[in-house]
Amino acid sequence: MRRRFVIEAVMVATYGHLLVPSRPIDYVVPYSSVLELYDMRDGSDPVMEDPEDDSHVRSKIAELIAFFEDPLNRKKIEKAMQLPWRESSPLILNDRIQFTVVHAVDNAHYGEYFDPIETELLLTSSKLSVPLLSDQFEFQDKLIEAEVPVQIYDIEDFEFAVEEGISTADAGLFNDR
Repeated sequence: MRRRFVIEAVMVATYGHLLVPSRPIDYVVPYSSVLELYDMRDGSDPVMEDPEDDSHVRSKIAELIAFFEDPLNRKKIEKAMQLPWRESSPLILNDRIQFTVVHAVDNAHYGEYFDPIETELLLTSSKLSVPLLSDQFEFQDKLIEAEVPVQIYDIEDFEFAVEEGISTADAGLFNDR
């Protein structure tokens, strides 16, 4: 069974272990997160503190952009962008990893408490009953403090989430608080 996780696109480029999962994975990515890749690639601000790491992550970001720009993938993404909350057909990276791009719409559901990307991640996770992966401790703390009814895993617990974590069918149990 393929595990699904809502995640920011840049995290897949930043954390190499996400590209070698022990089980098949479907990364659900809000489209705005894909657009952020272009800003990171073209921006002058470092993505990582260490210059060598920054160079490596920027090359991974460029590879991920090329993947999303592949004509077949671009066509699938464009079709999903026709309606709010529509999911793309699977974008196959390899036999273990696929991406689903979602035309998430920030409807300010959480007001000023979360930024627009965080809001889209939360709404996508909630709407699809899919756990969220994040490396941002402050975001995780705010999520708990605001009692947002989504399942979240720290990026460091990725293998646990893949092997022992809840399945997509079980994710709804966490949304019924």
